[in-house]
Amino acid sequence: MFTTAWTAAAQSPSTGFTPNWSQEGFWRQSLRQVVSLSAGGDRVRIRLSNAYGTSPLRIAGATLARTAVGAGAGAALRSEPVRLAFGGAGSVEIPARGEIVGDAAELAVAAGESVTVTLHLDAVTGPATFHAQAFATSYRGAGDLLAETGGAGFDETTASWYFLTAVDVSAGRTDGVALFGDSITDGFGSTPGANRRWSDALAARTGRPVLNAGIGGNLLLNDSAWYGEKGVHRLERDVLGMAGVDTLVVLLGLNDIGFSEGAAEPTYRPAPLVEVGELIAGQRELIRQARGAGLRVLGATLLPFGGSDHWGERAAKVSHEFNEWVRRSGEYDVVVDLHAALGAAGGGGVLREAYDFGDHLHPNDAGYLAMAEAVGSVL
Repeated sequence: MFTTAWTAAAQSPSTGFTPNWSQEGFWRQSLRQVVSLSAGGDRVRIRLSNAYGTSPLRIAGATLARTAVGAGAGAALRSEPVRLAFGGAGSVEIPARGEIVGDAAELAVAAGESVTVTLHLDAVTGPATFHAQAFATSYRGAGDLLAETGGAGFDETTASWYFLTAVDVSAGRTDGVALFGDSITDGFGSTPGANRRWSDALAARTGRPVLNAGIGGNLLLNDSAWYGEKGVHRLERDVLGMAGVDTLVVLLGLNDIGFSEGAAEPTYRPAPLVEVGELIAGQRELIRQARGAGLRVLGATLLPFGGSDHWGERAAKVSHEFNEWVRRSGEYDVVVDLHAALGAAGGGGVLREAYDFGDHLHPNDAGYLAMAEAVGSVL
C-alpha cells in the first residue's frame, strides 16, 4: 500500500515569479529536482502533472536517487540513479490537462530523507505546469543527464518545482496529514533549502506523513492567474487524490481578507471585498468535500497580521469575526488557535516579534516550529 510522502500543488505557468522557467518551458534539457520525504518505504513512485499544459508533455526518461548532502553538493547524487518506468515503458506522453502516476521503483528511503528526481525532456514542452515557491533549488542542463551522479552539466538553477506534484512510498500508512493553505503553509519566510516549513516541523514532531498543499498567495474563494485556483476548487486534486491521508488541516482565507483591503490588492486582478459569511461558506464547502472523502478536518484560526500590507480596519474586523467562528462554531472536528499561539503578549493583533519573518505577516523558522507544536498537540 502506497502513502503520499511529499506533494507540491500545481499552478499554471506564470511570469509573476523570478526566476522561473514555467513560461519558456523545456527542450532538449534535463531537469533535476530535490524533495524531502515525510515517510519512508522500500519502493517509490512519482506523480507528474500536465494540468495546465495545452499540448502533450513528453517525458523521454526519468530517474530517482538519494540526494547528496553537505555544502556544495548542488545537483549531485549519493546513490546510483534508478530508472523509472511508466506502464512498463521508459518514456511517456502525458496529455494536455492530464497527469500520470509512475511505476514503483525499488529504492529504500527513510522519513526525513531527500530524494532527487531527474526528468529528460527531449521535445518542446511549451509552458510548464509548476509550483512557484519551492524554497528549494532545482537544476537544469542541456541534453540527457539522467545518469549524471556528480551534478556536472546542471548549470542553471531556480527555486520552483516543475511537473512533479507528488512522491509516494510503500509505507502502508493511512494516517497522513494534509496542510491546506497559502504562503504561510507553503513556507514563505522559512530558511530556503533547509526544509523548515511548518509541514516539515510537523512531520518531525508527530512521525506522521505530512503533505504540504500550500500555494503562496492562494485564495479560498477566487482564482488567480499567479496564485492558483481557488481553494474550494483545488482541494480534490491537491489533497483528496493523494494516498493515505486521513486528516485535513485548513489555514486559508487571509489573502481573501488582505487583498480586498486595498493596500495589498494585486494590480493585475481586482480583489473583491469579502464578507465573513462568504469565508464561512467557503470553509463549509472544504469541510463538506473532506468529510465526503472520509477525512477528519482540523480548522485553524488565521495568524495575527497587524502592521502588514494586508492590515486595515476592515481586514481586522473580518479576520476577528472569522476567527471567532472557527473557535466557536463546532463545525470542525478539532480546532487549533494559531492566532493565540503566535500572537504577541497583550494581544494587539500582531505576530510575536520572535516569530516574525520581518513583514508582520509570515512566520520565521521559530514561528513555523511553534505552529507545528500547536497543531501537533491536537492531532
